[in-house]
Amino acid sequence: MRMDWGSALSTSIGAAIGIVATLVADRNRWRREVSSRALETRREAYTEFMTAMNEAGEAIRAVSLGDHQGGMSRDSVVREAFRSSGVHAALERLRLVAPPAVEAAAYAAFRSMRYLRDHYAAGREPADAEAHAVRMELEDNFRTVRDLMRKDMTATTD
Repeated sequence: MRMDWGSALSTSIGAAIGIVATLVADRNRWRREVSSRALETRREAYTEFMTAMNEAGEAIRAVSLGDHQGGMSRDSVVREAFRSSGVHAALERLRLVAPPAVEAAAYAAFRSMRYLRDHYAAGREPADAEAHAVRMELEDNFRTVRDLMRKDMTATTD
């Protein structure tokens, strides 16, 4: 009884090709899923950070315009408004997942917000020329971090 080695070899090669193709397809699907989850995690961190920064800015601005209860010093109220915004936690979460350029820009924006906080906590008024300069720096830093976040999310989906 002679065995047809050609048929057995062809079948074996076909099976091996099928297994390899399945493994490659599974690996590619896994990479897409990991990439998608990472993008969503960064998007959530970016949104949380920008929301907290906006909340901090609005709360600080309100206090600087005289919107706070009597009995507490302006310094205390401004600092509490900043703390309660959640911006510290949002920054730390962003730092864990963002690429270095986004992290650096976010930290620069955070420092600008903190400087604005200190400016108003010291009793300076929003109409001061120095306050205007601080707000412009903050806006520039916001624009930079926003642009880098968009670029990061776009680059990931391409």
